[in-house]
Amino acid sequence: LLFLWSITVSIFGIGGLLGSSGSRYLTVKYGKKRCLLCNNLVMLVAASIMACSKIAQSFEMIIIGRFMCGISAGLCIPLQYQYIGEISPKKLRGFTYSTSSFFWSLGKAIGQVSGQRELLGSQSRWPMLMASYGLPALIQLVTLPFFPESPPYLLMHKGDQEGCKKAIRQLWGEGQHQADIEDIMKEKATMKNTKILSVLDLMKDPAFRWQLYTMVILTATVQLCGINAV
Repeated sequence: LLFLWSITVSIFGIGGLLGSSGSRYLTVKYGKKRCLLCNNLVMLVAASIMACSKIAQSFEMIIIGRFMCGISAGLCIPLQYQYIGEISPKKLRGFTYSTSSFFWSLGKAIGQVSGQRELLGSQSRWPMLMASYGLPALIQLVTLPFFPESPPYLLMHKGDQEGCKKAIRQLWGEGQHQADIEDIMKEKATMKNTKILSVLDLMKDPAFRWQLYTMVILTATVQLCGINAV
């Protein structure tokens, strides 16, 4: 029983590792908006599988659902930050980045509260708690089609300058946006001369050594702050 509990909990992280590892390839090939839409479908399927696990009397369905949720979360984190940053005007970009972190924290807090026995953590209502995964995914699935694709993706990867201008006008309103388009073109030119590093290359490169140390230490010490005990 302890082994099954451990698998159920940890398989989310394994799915997250797989999802985040494939995020770069998928975003370059299919675009950030399309990947987010497909990701929401994965989350809805995962929520449905977990919600039906009690009726089916199958703990395996919970493990499968958790694994799919992990893949979805691993893919969503880099996608979310990239997409929201690229569709935001420069003056609001820092603010929109910070809202993502705020909503991640808010989601964790809502999960902790709604998981109490007095609310959805009871023996009869826990399938509803599992199904609640799908609510944010459903909202985004309905609203995201009204948003355009990321302007930098359209210009840098598709070479669609007219589509890029149309997306910018839809997002930022009418006006002179030539300077923003030129910035994207400069970034595209820079990327052509920049080698894409693998994880192993990143670990070997002395130029990123201290940034890497900082990120590893911060991520590791989060495990010591008491959140796991909570």
